Order: sequence, then structure tokens, then C-alpha cells
Amino acid sequence: MAHAQQAPLSPVAPFRVDVPLRNLLQEPRQREVPAVPVQAPDLPDPPYPERAVIDQAKFEAGYHKRNAMRTVRSWALPYVRSLWHRGELRPIIAYLFTEYKCNLDCHYCWSFNNTVKGMSEPTARQSIDWLHSIGNRVLALMGGEPLLRPGFIHKVTSYAAKKDFFVYLPTNGRLMKPDVVDRLGDAGLAAVNLAVDCVNERPGLPKALTPIRSYFEYLVKNQRRYGYLVMLNINITRINMDDVKELTEIARDHGIGTDYHINEAPMLEQSHFQHLDENDTYLRPDDYSKVDDLLDYLREKHRQGYKMPNPGEHMDRMKKLMRGEVDPWPCRAGQNMMIIRTDGTLAPCFPMYSATYDWGVVGNHRFDVRQLNEMKKECTKHCLSTCNYILAYCYNARRVIHWGVKQAMRGFKGSTGGF
Repeated sequence: MAHAQQAPLSPVAPFRVDVPLRNLLQEPRQREVPAVPVQAPDLPDPPYPERAVIDQAKFEAGYHKRNAMRTVRSWALPYVRSLWHRGELRPIIAYLFTEYKCNLDCHYCWSFNNTVKGMSEPTARQSIDWLHSIGNRVLALMGGEPLLRPGFIHKVTSYAAKKDFFVYLPTNGRLMKPDVVDRLGDAGLAAVNLAVDCVNERPGLPKALTPIRSYFEYLVKNQRRYGYLVMLNINITRINMDDVKELTEIARDHGIGTDYHINEAPMLEQSHFQHLDENDTYLRPDDYSKVDDLLDYLREKHRQGYKMPNPGEHMDRMKKLMRGEVDPWPCRAGQNMMIIRTDGTLAPCFPMYSATYDWGVVGNHRFDVRQLNEMKKECTKHCLSTCNYILAYCYNARRVIHWGVKQAMRGFKGSTGGF
């Protein structure tokens, strides 16, 4: 979307939470527990191809049924079990940060850090084994850009899929070449969340569809061949609002879903982040009405049956968030979702991955519900994480049952709308 030259942007606050919480989360102290025993084994080398000879036509015909059953095993059953273990750490979804490094520099993104060493194979293996032991069956491979080391991701995917994990890969797609798609699909990859913010690359927004169009087409074309799902992940900024609509329609034309989040400044300081001030992607008051219209447009598409996991009220709350504060919501971070950093240390959620507060390590968590609940009184007013919000929204049995019945009536042929 073209825009006229604007006056310089005013600086953005270096954090979004109040000072007492910020001081608690960033105490200058060392974490006390070592991350992973040095004698832990590496990941096994997966054969390729490793799938047995199959009747490909029959396999593709059973695409929806297999994904429905995989959803029951990896999402529904752990969810039900978590309801019976409310006092325990029972992550429905865990985010494994295999990298902080990235091949792109999106000006809104503070999560990549090219000085941090990627996760080791022993750390990844111990993480997966531990998550399996506490009932987790959905594993998202996070970055930075996870595919900077495609061989490592191939190993992680194969190892986790053999343990019946739903392996979920967010990526900017620049490195998702056909051979990578084939290897990960063969290894049991369950879903690809392709992060694109615009059709053609823009200054500050390099995650674009055009540079990866051939990879995108190959990825979508081979969904049924390998059995994975594909979705576009789109960040709403002040310079891509027309692109958001166009990408929504492109996804619709390809029969895949879209999910959305609103551009946010960091919650805590990120010393490596170079684009905090004078950042043209951050929303300003004169953008609010445009964003309101865009969110209303997306809600209407949601009502029309476009594949969007965002609940409608999530989009409504985005309007409040960009104006500075959202109503507190029942966040499940540190209870039913969590992150594992590259060194094996734990944190409850994405905005807290830079916190020095000690939440423990793989195999020895220190999440305390009282501490988390006290923290969330403040931080949920300034955060609207799409993944975490959807998870919180799902912790309502009536909604889950209603959604399950709706999908069953459709024959589980791809979920429409949201919860």
C-alpha cells in the first residue's frame, strides 16, 4: 500500500508493562539450574524416504479423516486430560525455539538475534522426551527462522512425529525449497504456518509472497501427498493493510486458512533490537480507523466461512490493544502453553522469552500459578498473543463441544471460522 511521506515517528516505549513487573522479570541474576546434561544423546538420523510404500491415491483420499484423527490424538485428548490435572503443568502446545537467528530483518520483529547459538541436538531430544512425559503432543518449531538448519529440523520432525507429536512449523518460506518440503512431509510434519505480511516486499517488511511464490505453490500442491496443513500468518502493520486483504483472498483461492495478529512493540527490553524508534511499521493514532475497518472486513469474511482460527472477539480486542490497553483475559501461559529456549531454559510465553526470571529448565520446571496469575494481572492488559488467546478461548467446554459438532457435521473437511 503506497503512502505519502510522513513526519518522523515518535519513539516507542521500551516496554509495555509497568515498572514493578518489568523489574521482577528482569532481575540481574543467573539461572541456577544447568539446562541439559552433557551426556544426553544426539537425535537419530532419519532415513529418507522413511514412509512405507503406500497406495498414494488412497492416502490422499483419506486426507481429512487422518487429520481429524490426528487432531483428536494431539489436541483433543491432551486438552481433556489437562482438565483433570489443573494443578499440574500440562502444555497443550509447546514452542521449541530451535533458533534465534534469522535470514530476514522484519522491522517489527524483536525475536530474532543472530548472536545466539541454535539449539543442540541433545537439548532438542531431551525437550521432546520431557514434553511427551507430561502429556504434550503439539510441538511448534520456532525461531528466528527454523529452516536455517533444515537437516536439524528434519531430525527434530522425524523424532517428534514418531512419538505422535503434531509438529507445527512457522517459517518465512525463503528456505522452504521443494526438497525441504519433501523431506519434512515424509518425516511427518503436520502443519506449516507460512508467515507473509505482504504480496511484494516492502521496506521493513521482507516477508512477502512474491519471492517465495514457487515454493508456496509446491507446498500447497503437496498437502494431500504428505498429509500436512498450510496456513498464512499475517501481521497487521501501518504499511500493509491492503496486502492483508489480498493475502486473505489468495489463501481462500488456495483453500488454506489465515491467522492474524496486530503489530506490537516489545513487552520487555531487547538489547539486540535495532528498530525500536523511528519504526514505520508501528501503528499510530491516525491509523486506528483504517485498522478498525480492516478488522471489520476480516470479521465479515470470518462470518462467511473463511478459514480463520482467530475468534471474532479476538479481532474486536485488537482494536483496544492498538489504543493502549485491552481487557484482561484468562491467559494459560505457563500452565497449558510454554516455550523452551535454545539453551533448554523455560518461559511461559513469547513476550517473556528475554526475561531473566527463573522458570526452570527442561525436566525441572518452576512455574508457579500464583506468580503467573499475579504477573498476568498486568501483562494481559498489554498483550494479545494470537496463539495464546485462542488457547485461552478454548478453555471453555461449551465452545469446544459446539465447534467439534460443527466440524463433524461438515465431515471434518477443514475447519471454517473459529471457535
